[in-house]
Amino acid sequence: MKETKDVLKTVLIVVLALVVLIVVLPVVFALLHIAVGLVVWLAITVIKVAVVVAIVYLIVVGIRALLK
Repeated sequence: MKETKDVLKTVLIVVLALVVLIVVLPVVFALLHIAVGLVVWLAITVIKVAVVVAIVYLIVVGIRALLK
């Protein structure tokens, strides 16, 4: 009877591991995909803001140079 319990325990552990692999891993990968997408979107937005600030700065410096 003890061997049966040990075999059943081992089978249940293997089944639990398979469930974790089948169910949890896709969820983790989906969350990672969302996080990476958010970081990329944030980086692109920061670059766009930097470009706009640089253009405005160049325009202001050009106007100042013309007025002197």
